[in-house]
Amino acid sequence: MQKKYSFAERLAKRLKETRKAKGLSLEATANLSGVSRSMLSQIERGDSSPTVATLWNLTRALQVDFAGLLDDNSTESNIREILRARQTPTIEIRGEGCRIRILSPPDQAGRVEVYEIWFSEDGTLISDPHRQGCVEHLTVLEGTLHVTAGEDAAELSRDDTLRYCADCSHAIRAVGGPARALLIVHNS
Repeated sequence: MQKKYSFAERLAKRLKETRKAKGLSLEATANLSGVSRSMLSQIERGDSSPTVATLWNLTRALQVDFAGLLDDNSTESNIREILRARQTPTIEIRGEGCRIRILSPPDQAGRVEVYEIWFSEDGTLISDPHRQGCVEHLTVLEGTLHVTAGEDAAELSRDDTLRYCADCSHAIRAVGGPARALLIVHNS
């Protein structure tokens, strides 16, 4: 009977197999990824769970996508990954009175990123310019949002969508109560 591995065990096993298949030592992988040798060793032993940023750095260094690290050849499935609500990474420190859930896979960072944002009343997310040509697509799911992009501004209500340049300073603020939005960041 074949053993079923947990997510963490499978990740640890595949990370080590992938690193060795590429002929890389722990030290070389650490240098390529920016992840410390000791942290990499802990992850490979299953003693530590990597953050999304750490996984992103490791997949880039090993030139494999996240799904490739978790590929289990013993089963074929069209479902690639399920992230339960408690497993979905969130960003709590950006902005005031807002919580950001990261919905896009780590291998899409820097290309197409998808976020769900909750704003408390008067919650604000202020962003510095992103790279040249970056466009954000914001759809209001609940409440009202005021958006500024450079010198331009717009107010959006439920089900409204705004596409705006994000290669300039921009901000999103809840107006008149809490709000929730879906934000897609597209880097060209």
